[in-house]
Amino acid sequence: MIIVLNGYPGVGKLTIGRALATTLNGRLLDIHTIYNLAFALTEFRSPEFWETVEQVETIAHTLVSKLPTDQPVVFTTVLTSKSAREQSEWDKLVELGRKRPPFCVVHIGCDLDENVRRITSAGRDEKRKPRDPEMAVRNQTAAEPLAGRDARFFLDLDTTQMTPDEAAQTIAKWCSGI
Repeated sequence: MIIVLNGYPGVGKLTIGRALATTLNGRLLDIHTIYNLAFALTEFRSPEFWETVEQVETIAHTLVSKLPTDQPVVFTTVLTSKSAREQSEWDKLVELGRKRPPFCVVHIGCDLDENVRRITSAGRDEKRKPRDPEMAVRNQTAAEPLAGRDARFFLDLDTTQMTPDEAAQTIAKWCSGI
């Protein structure tokens, strides 16, 4: 089982992903795990940055393919279909999901006030995560739709009033019915 938590920055993907991986006795592959090598050694958004991200993704997907098929893998990401690069990244996740079904997509979101509170919270800097409240406003008002809405197994989850553990339990319950 592949579970993709797709959502804009500051909605709680990593925190929920950690709780979900624990709940399901699965593995977690967070977007920052993939991107941090590129952040550390290349200029953000340079050709070398994207090349590094692709190489790390290839290694990660190869290792995921070697895990026992009954072990769930939770991914966190923020992908739309607005660019060829993002579409390519999404297509690789879908292919991995075909190899390790079911492929489950959860859009994680929250209301604007909660998104601003979360994106500006302490500790995000150390994880190289965005902290700009204006980013939350842009994402809530004018961002491209997230990829995955057309997945066979899709859940749209508003976590505004949920703790990460409650969100993880909701997702786990949903997955158990698939």
